[in-house]
Amino acid sequence: MQYSKSIERLRKIMDELREQCPWDKKQTIHTLRPQTLEEIYELADDITNENWQGIKEELGDLLLHIIFYSKIGSEQNQFTFDDVIETVCNKLINRHPHIYSTVKVEDDTDVKQNWEKIKQAEGKKSVLSGVPPSMPALIKALRLQEKTKQVGFEWDNTDQVRDKVYEEIQELYEAVESNDHKKIEEEFGDVMFALINYARFVKVDPELALEQTNKKFIRRFQRVEDMAGAQGKSLHDMTLGEMDALWDKVKEEERKN
Repeated sequence: MQYSKSIERLRKIMDELREQCPWDKKQTIHTLRPQTLEEIYELADDITNENWQGIKEELGDLLLHIIFYSKIGSEQNQFTFDDVIETVCNKLINRHPHIYSTVKVEDDTDVKQNWEKIKQAEGKKSVLSGVPPSMPALIKALRLQEKTKQVGFEWDNTDQVRDKVYEEIQELYEAVESNDHKKIEEEFGDVMFALINYARFVKVDPELALEQTNKKFIRRFQRVEDMAGAQGKSLHDMTLGEMDALWDKVKEEERKN
């Protein structure tokens, strides 16, 4: 198949839909926003599951959204799809002087540090300004830590981060003893932030790790439901001890497989 004209074909389809489809004609950047977020999460799920067919389809959906926003931007005399492409091309060239200029780097750490310096030179007021306020809290915490690392605000070694985790957990326990809900909430947040930092140091993606645990819990719990059903029972009518016994059986099954 010939794909060289694919992007122009998509743009033409978008033009036709915008002119002829009642639904597409009504859309604005605000009505598209929640749908775009949904597409991003669907892509994230397929990436987690390494579903390459799904990744291909979801990337297409995201590309459609980019074309759609660009179409609306053009109608509002704000920007065109070509402007979007040109802007990102210029940004990539400007932020990779080790490729397109004479800057020398040793490794990816140097690249990241240069990237932050260039962003500052472009007018960014803070190294944290590139972290969206609406980003989910767990991912935001990771990005905040990665950003501040680029300017040297970083622990020296993993042992220090581990000790910080212990310290924050102890402070959480003390807050629980005080029965001060506001303090408990604050200290719990500190524990999570410290654990995310520790995950970073031991080279674990905390979002991915938590999602894999979520999937494991769902798989095991649904298996417990199936086993209870096979015995003619409902979980609502079972004791915690009975459900725990089934849970242990599920874990044993997984170990054998």
